[in-house]
Amino acid sequence: MDIKTATALRRLRLVSAPEAVSFLLLLLCSVLKRTTDFNAVRVMGSIHGILFILYVIFWADAWNRTKWPLRTAALYFVLSVLPTGGFFAERMLRREAENAVIAARARKEGIVNA
Repeated sequence: MDIKTATALRRLRLVSAPEAVSFLLLLLCSVLKRTTDFNAVRVMGSIHGILFILYVIFWADAWNRTKWPLRTAALYFVLSVLPTGGFFAERMLRREAENAVIAARARKEGIVNA
């Protein structure tokens, strides 16, 4: 994996969890708006919107660089629209990055996976 691909995956991974947290907080703010006088939907909606746009941009870049199959790319996109999906995406991306590091070390040492 080249450095640009690793960077693209890292950026996507780093925005996944904050995007998921902002989504959950936006849902909480929506409930509070309807049940109390507390109204932070506009602020939280803006924060979540920015994080979601960043997620989509980083997702497209990662898909372009990693050449994921359509199914994998679609899975990461669907996870971005589920309230807790970003947490699962972060975990999967971390595992993918760790596997890439292990594979790179194995290639460097001349070990071939069977």
